[in-house]
Amino acid sequence: MKAIQITVDGPLLKQLDADAEAQAHGRSAVIRTALREHLRGKRERLIAAAYQQGYGADGGLGDEFAGWEDQGVWPEK
Repeated sequence: MKAIQITVDGPLLKQLDADAEAQAHGRSAVIRTALREHLRGKRERLIAAAYQQGYGADGGLGDEFAGWEDQGVWPEK
C-alpha cells in the first residue's frame, strides 16, 4: 500500500473517529472502503448511462429491430 495525505474538516474527522468500524479497523480501512464504494458506484452509473444512450430512453432496440419483440417466446416454467 502507498501512504497518502488528505485533508478532512474537523467535524467530519470527529464523526469518523466516533464510528465503531473506524475504531475497530482504523481510519484508513474505513476510507479505503468508502473510496472503493464511490468508484464502484461511479462505474455503475457510467455503465447505466452508456446503456441508456445506446438503447434510448424507451429501452427499445430502435426501428431496425421493430417488431422482433413479438417473435420471442418465453419458456414455460
